[in-house]
Amino acid sequence: MPSDERDGDVDEPDVSFVVPARNEGDYLRGTLGSLAALDTDYAAEVIVVDGDSSDDTRAIAREYGATVLQEGGSSIAVARNMGADRATGEWLAFVDADTRVRANYLTELLGFVEANGLAAASSYCRITGPHRSVLMELTINHVFSRLERPILPGFNCLVHRRAFEEIGGFPEVANEDTAFSRALARRLPTAYCPNVLVESSGRRIADQGLTGTLWHYLSLDVERLRAEY
Repeated sequence: MPSDERDGDVDEPDVSFVVPARNEGDYLRGTLGSLAALDTDYAAEVIVVDGDSSDDTRAIAREYGATVLQEGGSSIAVARNMGADRATGEWLAFVDADTRVRANYLTELLGFVEANGLAAASSYCRITGPHRSVLMELTINHVFSRLERPILPGFNCLVHRRAFEEIGGFPEVANEDTAFSRALARRLPTAYCPNVLVESSGRRIADQGLTGTLWHYLSLDVERLRAEY
């Protein structure tokens, strides 16, 4: 069983933020700081699922009063599902440890899903880092969002708990967020809020270049298709 450290409690949260993290000490403080700065009347809790970090990830999570779950680092899908299982909110918001939400994130995105009768949604994003990160940003905002079954990236996905449970959470396959999005959209309505509500790091592009990054995700998607998701 995973260990569970809880330093802060939120009574009956509307939303549970689930943040998978492994050796994310350089980024996590920015993510949790943005969640602490949300300007909203909705109540939220934050769950950090630590993937056996060797840096100060857990200490930073405790510093911000997050619930800390420890997971062996097997996969990001396992971490997200573990966080969802521990969560108590009606809505689950999945963000990554290098994602910063804007202050109006919850008010805008929850208002959008409720106004449109959606089971899940993402929003437009900004990818920080090298100039070539703009291509990934444009792909997410103007390609993923227009698909018949929109791809809701794991770094920015809000889903109702019942919908999440209905499809069994994130499958343990490559490109788990694509597989999750497609399974969800086959049964329930999903969409993109056309406002920029998060910023995510373009660090992979900085490290591997645009071509290397595209090849990485293409390889993962081939694995997903081979797994028949």
